[in-house]
Amino acid sequence: MTSTIDPVATAGLMTREVRDGSRDGAPTKIAVARRTYAADQDDLWDALTTAERLPRWFLPVSGDLTVGGRYQFEGQAGGVVERCDGPESFAVTWEFGGQVSWVRVSLSPADGGTTLELVHEAVVDPDFWTQYGPGAVGVGWDLGLVGLGLHLATGSTNDATEFQDWTLSPVGIEFVKLASADWADAAIASGEDADQARAAAERTVAFYTTQPEA
Repeated sequence: MTSTIDPVATAGLMTREVRDGSRDGAPTKIAVARRTYAADQDDLWDALTTAERLPRWFLPVSGDLTVGGRYQFEGQAGGVVERCDGPESFAVTWEFGGQVSWVRVSLSPADGGTTLELVHEAVVDPDFWTQYGPGAVGVGWDLGLVGLGLHLATGSTNDATEFQDWTLSPVGIEFVKLASADWADAAIASGEDADQARAAAERTVAFYTTQPEA
């Protein structure tokens, strides 16, 4: 399935925004990603929120996917389901590596399908932000939402190994470069220094496209 991905067109399906925020008096950085899928809203909601569908495009998930329950993605983040108002929106904590951030997903009707908006808010170490910028989290969501698009378009289950290999292929690397550059542009639009944002984007590309050691 990954052979059908056009990196330029696919990267262009997403709009990206960076905002400043605060939680309990602490400054936060907010990455906002939006993409419209040619899918019925109920079907998209089902793909995002059911334990049977999530492994078909993202990762196996365990736990309780109801409000107040704890969930855990295999080898990735876990957290608490804070709110669920189907089929319009849900909010969860996103807990990984000892850090807690917050994710909100909203769905709305659009011409020819459904628009997904994903908002990821985090208290970010300033040095880490300087090093990687919004692409550190943004490119990860970009790749996840590409997988979601493949699943919705074909109804099949994504091959995790094939998708990982694609990310490290010339076409996948081109996609990561385009997505990371757009996150840098979003950071600049929010008031970030342009040279710093573009240098952070280059480091983000290296992070996502370096072959992991055996």
